[in-house]
Amino acid sequence: MKNIFPSRAGIIIVGAIIGIGAALLQYLGNPPNMGICVACMERDIAGALGLHRADIVQYLRPEIMGLLLGAFVAALFAGEYKPRGGSSPLIRFFLGIFAMIGALVFLGCPWRAILRLAGGDGNAILGILGLITGIFIGIQFLKRGFSLGRSYSQARASGWIMPGLMIGLLLLLIFKVSFAEGGPVFFSVKGPGSLHAPILISLAAGLIIGALAQRSRFCTMGAFRDVMLTKDFHLISGVLSLLVFAFAANLIFGQFHPGFEGQPIAHTNHVWNFLGMTLAGLAFALAGGCPGRQLFLSGEGDADAGVFVLGMIVGAGVAHNFALASSPKGVAALGPTAVVIGLVFCVIIGFTMIERAK
Repeated sequence: MKNIFPSRAGIIIVGAIIGIGAALLQYLGNPPNMGICVACMERDIAGALGLHRADIVQYLRPEIMGLLLGAFVAALFAGEYKPRGGSSPLIRFFLGIFAMIGALVFLGCPWRAILRLAGGDGNAILGILGLITGIFIGIQFLKRGFSLGRSYSQARASGWIMPGLMIGLLLLLIFKVSFAEGGPVFFSVKGPGSLHAPILISLAAGLIIGALAQRSRFCTMGAFRDVMLTKDFHLISGVLSLLVFAFAANLIFGQFHPGFEGQPIAHTNHVWNFLGMTLAGLAFALAGGCPGRQLFLSGEGDADAGVFVLGMIVGAGVAHNFALASSPKGVAALGPTAVVIGLVFCVIIGFTMIERAK
C-alpha cells in the first residue's frame, strides 16, 4: 500500500489532525493551550515517578505512551523498525536535559508554542522566534560539518526497550499502582497535572498521531531547519497546517482568547520566553529532532533518540528540583542561569564535534 503521508498533501493532513486533536483533547479535559505538549507531558511523567515533587504537575500522560507506541507499530508494519544506536549517547542525554530546561523556562515544547499561539497567547510569538533562532545557530554548526557520529545496527530486541517502558508506564496508569504510602506513583489533585482527558481517548489520540507522524516524518525543528538550510517548504506545510486547524478548532470550541496577560500556564517575561526556546531549539537542532520526532524515532528502534527522551524526563526532574522551571508567576530564580549554562554547553558541543567530524 502506497504511503501518501510523505507527500505535500499528506503532511498537511497530518498537521491538521494534530492541530484538531490537540484542541479536542483540551476541550475534553487537558490543560488550557496544552492539548499536546511533549515537554510538559514528559514533565508530568517525571513528577508521577517521583523525579520531582511539584505536586501540581504529576500525571502519567497516556498521550506520550501513545505517540511512541503508535510510531512503533507503524514502523513495524512499514518495515522501518531498524534498531540502531551508538551516536554519542551521553551527549544526547545532556542535550535532552538542557532542551527540557529551556522548554520549561518558556513553558512548552515547539508543539505547545504553536498551540499557544493558536489559542491566542501572544507570548508564544517570542517562544517561536527563540526556537527559530536556536535552530538557526544549530544550522551554522551543521554547515561547518557538525556531527554526533554514525549510529550502528543493533539486535532487534534492543528496540523494544522504549516501547516496553511505555507499556509499563501505561499499566501503572491504568492500575494506579502505589509502591509506598503516599506514592510513587504520584497523581496531582490540583493544578495542570489534575487536568486530563479520558485515558482511552488520550491514548487513542497518541497512537493515531504517533503512527501518522512516523509515516510522514513530521518534525517542527526539521521544518524550520529545512526552510533555512535548503529552502525546502515541505515539512513547514504540516506545521502551518497544525497552526491553522488548531486555531479553527479553538474558535469552534470557544478556546481562543487573544492577549498576553493572564494566559494559561504562561508568563510574560519576553526575554526568557525567547532565550528559553533558543536553548531548546539549539539542543533540538544538534540532536536532530524536536521532542515529538525523538519519540517517533524511539519507536522505530533508535536508541540514541531514546536516550534523548530519557534526558528530557530527567531534565524535568532537575528543572523542578533546582528551581529552574517557570510558572505563571514568572521565571524561576535560577532559570536564567541554567539557560545560559545550557547555551554554553550546546555551543561547546557544536564547536568540538565539528573538529571531530573533520
